[in-house]
Amino acid sequence: MSGVIDTEDHCVEWNFPARPDAVRAARHAVRDALGAWGVDTAVGEVTVLLVSELVTNSQRYTAGPIGVRMRCAAPDGAPPTLLVEVSDPLPDPPTERAPRPEDEGGRGLRLVACSARRWGIRRGRTGKTVWFELALTG
Repeated sequence: MSGVIDTEDHCVEWNFPARPDAVRAARHAVRDALGAWGVDTAVGEVTVLLVSELVTNSQRYTAGPIGVRMRCAAPDGAPPTLLVEVSDPLPDPPTERAPRPEDEGGRGLRLVACSARRWGIRRGRTGKTVWFELALTG
C-alpha cells in the first residue's frame, strides 16, 4: 500500500495491489484517515462499508492496482461532503444486479446507491472510477 495524506485540504489517496488483503488494508486506511479528520462515527462506518464493497469488486475482477481517494470539501459555503473514489484499470463498468436472497454477492452497488447522497461511474484513459458522496455532519 502506498498513500499520501494532505491534511490541509483533507484529501488522501492510496494505491493497493489487487491481492486478497487489499480490502482489509483499504478499510484500515480509510478508518484511520476519517478518525484523524474527526468525521462522525456513523458516516465513517458507512464509508468503510462502501469502500470495502467497491475494493472487493476491483480486487475480484482486475489485476490492479486499486486506487482509493477521499476528499472532504465544503464548496462555496455548501454543507460539507465526503467524496470517495475507487479506481482500477478495468474499463468495464460494474453492473448493478438484483441478487436473490440465497446469493452470496451482488449487493455492493445497491449498498452504494442506497447509502450515498450521489454516486456514479466515470471512465478514464486507463480504466474506471466508481465514486460516491456522503453528507458530513457537524
